[in-house]
Amino acid sequence: MKHDSDFTKQVIDVSIKIAAIAILVYWCFSILRPFIMLVVWGGIIATALYPIVTWAHGKYGISKGKSSGGLAFIGVLLLLLPLIALSTGLYTSGADLVSGIQEGTMTIPKPSPSVQEWPIIGEKAYAFGLQASSNLESVFANYGEEVKAVVAKLASVIGSLGGGFIQFIISTIIAGVFMANADKCERAFVLVASRLTGDHGEDLTQLSKVTVRSVVQGVIGVAVIQSIMTGIGVAFAGVPAVGFWMLLVLLVAIIQLPPIIALLPAIIYVFSVDTTTTAVLFLIWCILVSGSDAILKPMLLSRGSDIPMLVILLGALGGMAMSGIVGLFVGAVVLSLTYQLFTVWLDSESVEEGEAKAVKETQDESGQL
Repeated sequence: MKHDSDFTKQVIDVSIKIAAIAILVYWCFSILRPFIMLVVWGGIIATALYPIVTWAHGKYGISKGKSSGGLAFIGVLLLLLPLIALSTGLYTSGADLVSGIQEGTMTIPKPSPSVQEWPIIGEKAYAFGLQASSNLESVFANYGEEVKAVVAKLASVIGSLGGGFIQFIISTIIAGVFMANADKCERAFVLVASRLTGDHGEDLTQLSKVTVRSVVQGVIGVAVIQSIMTGIGVAFAGVPAVGFWMLLVLLVAIIQLPPIIALLPAIIYVFSVDTTTTAVLFLIWCILVSGSDAILKPMLLSRGSDIPMLVILLGALGGMAMSGIVGLFVGAVVLSLTYQLFTVWLDSESVEEGEAKAVKETQDESGQL
């Protein structure tokens, strides 16, 4: 009876401790939940950019704290400039659009007759463009509800884009703090990994760094390069909203789809309103942009472990569905890292089982002798 009583007390004591820990963990998670995605993205940025900090420290003797702060400042500045340009451009364009509609001075270029040759939608698109170019008021009168729906959706997308820029700025500042305290952060990561995996904490930490940098360079880096190339081509062809096409290609490239898909409307637009020579040159440039990943990805992904494109695609789409623009980047990196760690864990289990089997066979043979 005494043994049963002691056992019951121990069970109750352990249950209370587990419940208290669970409540504290849930409480802390609830408090930090709005910031988790920003902190994770900040950690990814810090991991990817920290080699620049160590290079500046070794090459020019700049302290790691100052290098980290300077790099974070440059990142924030690079994000603020397009945010300010986007806000200013939207305000100016919106004001001009409203005044043009009210004063009747807004005009739409007449569509090229070649638009009629488009399959399926050619005739309707040409008729709509012709009506808009000759009598814009009638278009608003006939398609008022559709125009309102499109404008509302566009405003929602622009608002989400602005919020994404702000999140990137906050994450960049967090990344600067992480880089300034990189040694302490790495040590903490190693201690946690060692606590979870035993003697493999150091190895898993190194693998995590390599994987994160590989995905950032080979997926996000390639997408950024393709986005910049898109901006050059779109600006040369005179297509409106250069920033929009750059962002669209960036998103499409990250989810591992050919950028040519995002550029099809721009290609059709150039063929409709510009000369054949300009349109053909723009089409060739778009094909080069879309095919550039065949050269860039092997160069950048070869620095880390190979990650199946399906894993990156699912991570990007799932992250975007969960957390918007920032989730697109975080999801691709986190799922790739999880896949790599899981693969290494399976391989280590197989090796340990093989070694145990070999030892057992050796012992059996020794017993027979």
